[in-house]
Amino acid sequence: MLRRTLLASILLLTTASTLAIAAPPPPAAEFRNGRWQSVQTPTSQPASDPELDRAEQLLKAGQNSVALKVLLYWIKTHAKDAPLRDRAVFLLGQANYQLDDRIKAFYFFDEVMDEYPESSLFFPALEMQYRIADEYLKGHKERFLGLPIVGYEEEAIEMLYRIQQRSPGSPLAERALLRTADWYYSNADYDLAHDAYGTYVKNYPRSPMVPQVKLRQAFSSLAQFRGVRFDPTPMLDARAELSDIMIAYPDLAKEENVAAVIHAIDETAAQKLFVRADFYQRTHEPRAAVYTYRYLLATYPNAPQAPKAKEALARQPQWALDQPEPPPGKEFAPPTSGGPVGGSQ
Repeated sequence: MLRRTLLASILLLTTASTLAIAAPPPPAAEFRNGRWQSVQTPTSQPASDPELDRAEQLLKAGQNSVALKVLLYWIKTHAKDAPLRDRAVFLLGQANYQLDDRIKAFYFFDEVMDEYPESSLFFPALEMQYRIADEYLKGHKERFLGLPIVGYEEEAIEMLYRIQQRSPGSPLAERALLRTADWYYSNADYDLAHDAYGTYVKNYPRSPMVPQVKLRQAFSSLAQFRGVRFDPTPMLDARAELSDIMIAYPDLAKEENVAAVIHAIDETAAQKLFVRADFYQRTHEPRAAVYTYRYLLATYPNAPQAPKAKEALARQPQWALDQPEPPPGKEFAPPTSGGPVGGSQ
């Protein structure tokens, strides 16, 4: 009987403790001595600080060095978890920015976002980082031996990628991606520009910038074409992309004279086919030459090279002319051989 009474008491205490732990805590409470207890919570951080207010006024007045000293002293005399420390760090970034130390400013803004992600200064700090990166891409130089000669374009691109990681899907991330793509384009890194523009279209399909971005993407493809003796893939990709723009955005296509660009691409493609056919003819591959001349005439009948292709085709041996016509719509590898089966040229 005594054992049953003890067991019942133990179960009762255990159940009471469990219920106390599982019960939802009241507002402003802590779990102490087996139960939730109301506690006094500190009020929200102060709205202002005299020294930080003074530093901000000094920055607005352009007294950046004095403001920097005030801010460094404030940081030194306050704990890391002190109220308004996020504001002090942000102002340190602002002071270094105005003192033309953009790199140090960038890292102070980084600290605001790393240490105080809930701060109201998170997005202002991110905006300042975008401004720093944008200025580097526009040609701002860091000083070395007192002279502004050190460029930071590659670092600026890294900054823009970091901004996108900080706030994926935000308007600022969208601006950072487009700024990256535009810089690659202006710097003649057309393969990277093409990829960046493609990522923009994929991530922001409803952006009003999409038509212009697709146009830049097409021109990025075209710019990668090196000439008629090289791989035509970039040129053909550009033609397909420009054709899509003519269908989807006819007003933009008319404004940018896309039809003329496609016409020029077709003439270049015809020239490339003519050069290839001529190569087959000079290397004694008449079957391949006939195939390529015929493909040129079928695909680009109005090209300037068409009359020359007809003349060259008429000079080919009959056994080469007896081969089937090339399949319509797609270029296949032409047949090559030194002569007809069972005979000679």
